[in-house]
Formats: sequence, structure tokens, C-alpha cells
Amino acid sequence: MRLLLVEDDEQLARRLSDRLRGAGFAVDLARNRAEGEDWPDMDKMAAVILDLGLPDRDGMDLLRFWRARRVECPILILTARGSWQDKVEGLNAGADDFVVKPVRFEELLARLNALFRRHAGKHDPWLEEAGIRLDPVSRTVLRDGEPLVLSKQEFRLLQLFLRRSGQVLSQGDIIEHLYDLDSQRELNAVEVLVSRLRRKIGRDRITTLRGLGYRFER
Repeated sequence: MRLLLVEDDEQLARRLSDRLRGAGFAVDLARNRAEGEDWPDMDKMAAVILDLGLPDRDGMDLLRFWRARRVECPILILTARGSWQDKVEGLNAGADDFVVKPVRFEELLARLNALFRRHAGKHDPWLEEAGIRLDPVSRTVLRDGEPLVLSKQEFRLLQLFLRRSGQVLSQGDIIEHLYDLDSQRELNAVEVLVSRLRRKIGRDRITTLRGLGYRFER
């Protein structure tokens, strides 16, 4: 799952990006409003973490810009501004959550996962289909009740399949959702990754549709 972090403090952005990648996310970084407005594939983002104190105008303006252009992914404001007026303005402008710095990373991660559940219309923190059960918080996976050991990329791919079960995902879709813009992107890497995941969860759970992509069967 990909996140866009909009943060102009390079040290904080680097620390937070490293923690998020360690939690299994692909992370892209925008350093100002202009980069955020011009970001090429907002539709591929699982969520946005947005600072309000940007150098080239207030982050609240960027939030309104995205919502006016029908950017639908969850947006979490992460800022040092903590007045109730800022919180009300941010939520009314379209933010899905408002978190005041400093915050423990564990709380931030829990809030992100809560956003994903709400966005998907779910309350259970687990993702479950066809005998596969995945917990994005503890990063555990069960196959028919038995634990599975997955690599970081295998876990990301399975999470994407479970969130989009029954839908056809092209190789391009998978690349856009699993890899940030700075990562090396190769179509054959998707084939290898799908093949590895199939061996672990069962080949019948992922169908190949030639010329179209892959579908996780419900």
C-alpha cells in the first residue's frame, strides 16, 4: 500500500518515512504544496499524511484543492497546530483525521489502519477472504487457521488482493500500489511476486486473466 507524505521538514520526513516503510508501506514524499498539487497518481494512494505548515501556502489549501478535484483517498492531517479551530477547519475541509505532533508512531499507525477500515466500510481490523486472514496491525497472516510467513512485498501484495478481492488488477495496477516512484519498477517482478505468493496461499486463490491481470477469488 502506498502513502503520500507531505512534509517540508526533511529530518522528520526521513524518520517518519523510514518508520512507515518498516511497517510495510511504500512511501512517496512531497515537500510543498506545489509538489502535492502536481502529484501524478493520487488515485493510487491508500492514504495521505499532510502537514499544514508548508513553505508555499497553508496545507489546508492543498487539502481543499484535492477534495475539489475528487481525490477520494483518506487524508490524515499531522501538524503541530492543535487548536480546536484548526481541527474543525481541517475536518470540515475534508480531512478524515487530525493528529497533533508530537505523536507516538504506534498511535499514528493505529489511526491509519482505522482510516483504511472506515474507507472500506469495515469494522473488523482483520482482512479475510477464502480462508486467508490478514491483520495489518500485527502483520500476521493465517491460511485456514495456520500461520504463514511472508516477505514484506508478499504481505503488501496479499493485503492489496484482499482489499480488492473479486476485482481484476493489472500488473500496472499492482506496481502503482506497491512501489513508490523512486523504486525500480519492472513487470516481470510482479509475475515473480505473484508466483511466490501463490505457492504460499494456494494457487487456486489467485486467477490469471491473460491480457488483463490477476484476480483474488472470493
